[in-house]
Amino acid sequence: MLRRGLAVVAVAGLLLAGQPARGDEVRGGQQAVIRTLALTEAWRTSKGAGVTVAVLDSGVDPHHRDLAGSVRVGKDFTAGANPPGTRPSRLHGTYMASLIAGHGHGPDGKRGIIGVAPEADVLSVRVILEDEEPGFRAFNSAERFEDVVARGIRYAVDEGADVINLSISKELATREERAAIRYAISRNVVLVAAAGNDGDRKVHGEFAPYSYPAALPGVVSVGATDRRLRRATFSNWNSSVLVAAPGVDIMGAGPGDEYWVGRGTSQATALVSGVAALIKARHPDLSPPLVARALADSAADRPPGGYDTATGFGVVNAARALAEAARLSGHTETATGEQAHDPALPLAGGRAGPVQVVVRDERRVTIYTAVAAAAAVGALASLTVIFILVRRVRRAHISQDA
Repeated sequence: MLRRGLAVVAVAGLLLAGQPARGDEVRGGQQAVIRTLALTEAWRTSKGAGVTVAVLDSGVDPHHRDLAGSVRVGKDFTAGANPPGTRPSRLHGTYMASLIAGHGHGPDGKRGIIGVAPEADVLSVRVILEDEEPGFRAFNSAERFEDVVARGIRYAVDEGADVINLSISKELATREERAAIRYAISRNVVLVAAAGNDGDRKVHGEFAPYSYPAALPGVVSVGATDRRLRRATFSNWNSSVLVAAPGVDIMGAGPGDEYWVGRGTSQATALVSGVAALIKARHPDLSPPLVARALADSAADRPPGGYDTATGFGVVNAARALAEAARLSGHTETATGEQAHDPALPLAGGRAGPVQVVVRDERRVTIYTAVAAAAAVGALASLTVIFILVRRVRRAHISQDA
């Protein structure tokens, strides 16, 4: 956990153990996630080609065999926090990047970590230090590092990111962070952030604490589920949670060609960022609100009633999200958040207009028409009577005056 004044910034994932396993064993450990997200089906439509996902984290190892050729190392906003000559560990950031865009290695890339969007590119933006780094305390006490997340968001947008992954959390948001998020959304960039790992800490006994930037408007806030696709005990539960994804026993890559198993809303967030990348690759002009809507409307394992604070609208399903994004791609989002058809496009796919008649009860239509006609006749008759009476009264009044 990184502390700065009243704000708390933390990597929203817990790494459990380094894994010396072979690459093929690692891929086998990913099968549960691949099935849950319906990735095999989704990859028939999109693998994220042409999309850049900015990973705002502790840094990404560009030489890991499962990421080689896909990572561009961007700016380090933590520069000066560590003593000169210190090499960053880049563990958490590499882990997240592999879940988003890992392409595996070996024959046909069948070994190692396969990310949700294996053909996407990663922009590594270092905005946090991990707690074992020597500059950890300095980074979290120096005022000059206060708005590194905000600066990192703006930098990623200006560098051409389509999706920004924020597997980090803090207790308070700054004005600069709010402005940076507005800037990103205005540039058609999707932001995905971790709901946080304080699920066992209640606020007034009603919900878990809010985490930022996940709780800010316009950001896709992601909770974590366990193996049964229920809310993981550590995952924050509150009304900011939009969707959820697997976050327990998730395999990922670490620096130096290592593999790790971990849990947290960090991992769930990276998986959802990968799905957002699949959508943006297929529909690059789809606005952030509509990408969020596609993720939510297509979610599987929906809670009773359609929504709850534990898993939001349900567990993200990549194949269904792509189908929903295709349906929404011919529409725009109005200022009120309502869906409106793009007037420049025809109604495609034989879809009906805004009102579709499912059942037409001819008997009731006839009865209601007759009632309406009778009411109209009655109203006309009443007006006629009133007119006649008024004329009589006026005549009587004139006679009296004469």
